[in-house]
Amino acid sequence: MEKLDLERLPKHIAIIMDGNGRWAKEQGQDRLFGHYQGVVSVRKVVEAATEIGIQYLTLYAFSTENWDRPQEEVTGLMTLFVDTLAKEVPDLHKNNIKLHFIGNLDMLPNEAKEALSNATRLTAQNTGLTLIIALSYSSRWELVEAAKSLAIQVSKGSLALADINDTVFAENLSTKGFPDPELMIRTSGECRISNFLLYQLAYAELYFTDTRWPAFRKEDLLKALLEYQSRERRFGKTSEQIQID
Repeated sequence: MEKLDLERLPKHIAIIMDGNGRWAKEQGQDRLFGHYQGVVSVRKVVEAATEIGIQYLTLYAFSTENWDRPQEEVTGLMTLFVDTLAKEVPDLHKNNIKLHFIGNLDMLPNEAKEALSNATRLTAQNTGLTLIIALSYSSRWELVEAAKSLAIQVSKGSLALADINDTVFAENLSTKGFPDPELMIRTSGECRISNFLLYQLAYAELYFTDTRWPAFRKEDLLKALLEYQSRERRFGKTSEQIQID
């Protein structure tokens, strides 16, 4: 912590929580055991992000492609999701954390939809960390939905084609109202972004670690933040221009 510059923290961190199944296999356990242990990491990272002063944290919990996993695992994940919300939301609310969910939520079972609706409603007025959960999420799905929304607005005459720009497009994404992530972390050694926030990560710093998600803790988050602060963010400019600015 003493090495961290608190004046240069990213406002928004996004994390692809990868490696639950592989970690479980290394422990001689089934995949669901890894997912249950992954919940512990979520709790620890949310606590650490709150302590450090991060304003927005997006966690990639379940992709639309994950529906194609074995039915037993999918059913177990949905049960885990509902149980976790029931256990964790009261503490999140107590700690002034606001919950928001993005993704094709219509695909969720009714019990899960009800759980996230209750969590969103309970924490809606909180002003601390905004915890965004990407659930049944696909960035390509999100971009297609944004394009459909814009097309409908243009066809109705409420939006002129010439007025569509980056800002207007972003307002039609599921992350509208949130700043783009400045840092994206992926655990478990995979070096790809797997259909996650393709538009929003355009200028994010990407950080990959071999640590499996169930083993990821505050120290690992600090390492990622220190690496982030060691990089020069130029946004197309030269180093000399950045120094002048």
